[in-house]
Amino acid sequence: MAQQEWLYGLHAMQSVLENEPERVIEVFVLKGRTDDRLTNIVNQARRFGVSVQFCQRKVLDDKVRGEQHQGVVARAKPARVLDENDLDKVLQAHSQPLILALDGVTDPHNLGACLRTADAAGVHAVIVPKDKSASLTATVRKVACGAAEVIPLIQVTNLSRTLKHLQQEGLWVIGTAGEAEQLVFNAKLSGPTVLVMGAEGKGMRRLTRETCDELVKLPMAGAVSSLNVSVATGVCLYEIVRQRSQ
Repeated sequence: MAQQEWLYGLHAMQSVLENEPERVIEVFVLKGRTDDRLTNIVNQARRFGVSVQFCQRKVLDDKVRGEQHQGVVARAKPARVLDENDLDKVLQAHSQPLILALDGVTDPHNLGACLRTADAAGVHAVIVPKDKSASLTATVRKVACGAAEVIPLIQVTNLSRTLKHLQQEGLWVIGTAGEAEQLVFNAKLSGPTVLVMGAEGKGMRRLTRETCDELVKLPMAGAVSSLNVSVATGVCLYEIVRQRSQ
């Protein structure tokens, strides 16, 4: 495992300082920028005894290889990778767990957007396979706008085995697939639920699909055959939110 990682973006920096300040080693800020959000990050970092350096834009650009850093970059200790044991702790903490499982989502921007949506919808944990999946990079954290620091991202060795374990724990595993006959709006989604989303284009892998208790789809009225995975995740999660609130 890497000994350090680079974090960047205003939301991600604010969130890590609020939730995991012990990880932050050093903060680099764009010289001459004086807006309130950046000043707040500088003050928070100093309050935790973190060194703050003011730099020219090129120095920040070089540290994140040209990514959009919004004027703040930090050198940090890597976050602990969560695994199956952490998932069991999540289940014990919630009587009506809502879990999102992403099968083969490799684009860090999509993973970050899914984390942001999952946090907004009240998801208790997001599960991804260790192989053939995006992991928690600086890009994911920036796109997630702070959600990556508060919602558990759990990496599992075998996704279908983990889904079977969740079924044994009383969760209903519902997968999304274009060939499904039932619309997501007609499924019963108010109990303990795992929502499984597949990669764009390929969808869920065969073993994942076969493990699901039920398959649903979104209505597609236009010329495109599928939605971006983060958009589809948002639609499905908020249908679960709607049903749970009734």
